Amino acid sequence: MSGSPRTHRSTLWVQLPFFLWLIALWMLLWGQFTVLAFITGLAVAVVVTRVFRLPPVELSGRVNVWYGLVFVVTFLAALVRGSLLVAWQVLDPRKLPGTAIIAVPLRVDDDLIMTHTGVTASLIPGSLIVEADRERRVLYLHVIGVDSDADVEKQRRAVLGWEARIVRAVGSRGQLELIRRSGIDTPRKGGAPT
Repeated sequence: MSGSPRTHRSTLWVQLPFFLWLIALWMLLWGQFTVLAFITGLAVAVVVTRVFRLPPVELSGRVNVWYGLVFVVTFLAALVRGSLLVAWQVLDPRKLPGTAIIAVPLRVDDDLIMTHTGVTASLIPGSLIVEADRERRVLYLHVIGVDSDADVEKQRRAVLGWEARIVRAVGSRGQLELIRRSGIDTPRKGGAPT
């Protein structure tokens, strides 16, 4: 099945960021940023994309640099805060931290946004994705430091806040409008962005 040359160019342009990411990942794995590492990374990227063909990932074509920066800064702050909080919960001799598995239904029906949200939530100390239900768009997280229903809701809102930040940075205009209409944009003041 062959398409027009214009369709091939369009598909190539959409997939170019992932292709470049494979090359960069190869160079990072080898710890070398040399011409040889680039050429071998290029060869590996070609083999991987031709042998293990996956459906093309549709990017929104929209990148907001400001919200991308906001996401990175907020994420780094959440990493530090989460690390300190988990360390305190482990060392606090007065009580054991409560744990729970919570379901977080996401608002955006997009595999890439769901993946980014799940990875972000898992990287922050104190929570870990244990399952992702793609059909129903639900992430299941194991979280520590929950002692009440309010704590569970706070964690749920925090994950939805990460989804909102990701959509603001790289989501489509339709996804952005969906986030705005949902009423849960980012955690309330005082809510931990974990």
